[in-house]
Amino acid sequence: MDGIKYAVFTDKSIRLLGKNQYTSNVESGSTRTEIKHWVELFFGVKVIAMNSHRLPGKSRRMGPIMGHTMHYRRMIITLQPGYSIPPLRKKRT
Repeated sequence: MDGIKYAVFTDKSIRLLGKNQYTSNVESGSTRTEIKHWVELFFGVKVIAMNSHRLPGKSRRMGPIMGHTMHYRRMIITLQPGYSIPPLRKKRT
């Protein structure tokens, strides 16, 4: 799938796992309905809510030229109780 890049593991996203919310970075051009449809189809879960925000790219300097990296979008996906995404279900020991 081209829409979802990878799962995000920060302090906040790990805390949200207890509320059945999963965080991942997605392509900035993807829409909520595309991501929702793909998550429900691929993982076999029911999505009840999706929150997204766009994170700005970081500034990068190459010699005298100032540039920046591309911006990206982060989605917080809330699943119905009783559902979970299998790769993120197990705890590491």
